[in-house]
Amino acid sequence: MGFILKPEHEALRREIRGLAEEKIAPRAAEIDRSGEYPWDVQKLLASQGLLGYAIPEEYGGSGADLLSCCIVGEELARVCANSSLIFVVQKLAAYPIVIAGSEEIKRKYLPEVASGEKLAAFCLTERDSGSDAGATKTLARREGDTYVIDGQKCFITNGGLAKVHSVFCMTDPEKGYRGISAFCVGDEPGISVGKIEDKMGMRGAQVAELIFEGCVVPAENRLGEEGSGFITAMKTLDNSRPLVGAQALGIAQGVLEAAVAWARERKAFGKPIGTLQGVGFMLADMATEVEAARLLVYEAAAMADAGDPDLSLYSAMSKMKASDVAMSVTTDAVQVMGGYGYMRDHPVERMMRDAKVTQIYEGTNQLNRLNLFKCMIAPSVPE
Repeated sequence: MGFILKPEHEALRREIRGLAEEKIAPRAAEIDRSGEYPWDVQKLLASQGLLGYAIPEEYGGSGADLLSCCIVGEELARVCANSSLIFVVQKLAAYPIVIAGSEEIKRKYLPEVASGEKLAAFCLTERDSGSDAGATKTLARREGDTYVIDGQKCFITNGGLAKVHSVFCMTDPEKGYRGISAFCVGDEPGISVGKIEDKMGMRGAQVAELIFEGCVVPAENRLGEEGSGFITAMKTLDNSRPLVGAQALGIAQGVLEAAVAWARERKAFGKPIGTLQGVGFMLADMATEVEAARLLVYEAAAMADAGDPDLSLYSAMSKMKASDVAMSVTTDAVQVMGGYGYMRDHPVERMMRDAKVTQIYEGTNQLNRLNLFKCMIAPSVPE
């Protein structure tokens, strides 16, 4: 237990904050208004080496620790959650290849993901099996030296844009989640784009349905052994949930700063509204919750970097706490700003909409609570 931010972490924060404020913040509102994928921001992040930040150096990345990744994700989300999501998803989608791919597969696919030449996508969710991964219906059928994939995935960030996919399929339906296998799928024939979702927030991200029809994948593209896909997915989520927590934390930090600035300038009854107890207490609670979330996110990231056996618990806690804080703090910020906060002229309205999905993806907060209490009572309560 315990983490200490090193001088290089603080230097990284200053570097990313400067980049975000100068290059990304001016684009944030337009990205949200247009709902178009911000290729200019993607190219900017790629040029800074950030899209391969978590990929090992031998495959073209930076090999950064998760705590550093969380600082990057937080600082990007502080000004633009959409831009942060580009960074977060590239790491999420590459991680199954990093931890379970063969050396050949890593060298074939990871350098192009690390450089940003190719976007990546994490393909687990289906319409009838969101939180219940064991109900996966997408099938991968072995045929000689290949697998043939048939099925549909939904709510896939970068769907239709990605050229590298980490796909989780059922190879033995009778075994439930123990029958799930993971595959690295490139831009293969047999993949088509279904519905592109119209979202409440994160509007600059393309989230789509992917349809696999007779998609032939070489057997060597399987990530790990048959039936190990669920474990690969869970290890990936253990390492990505703190990063989503950091994204939520960045949204909360950005909106807190906006609310404090407003409370200093806006006057009512002859004084700044921040001096009124009703508003001042709200701001104090918001600041306390943001800092509590930050400590838990950084703790979980440090545990991941140290290989701590309790990572699963703290990973779930960090994502759950930070996303709940992001939702409550953004809602309170809108309240502090009153009618102005409800208008699209002010970024807090956008940030409230963006915050909501952090409570849903990477495992809903209800699922994380379920897993947490099961872990807490498992040693003393029999099945």
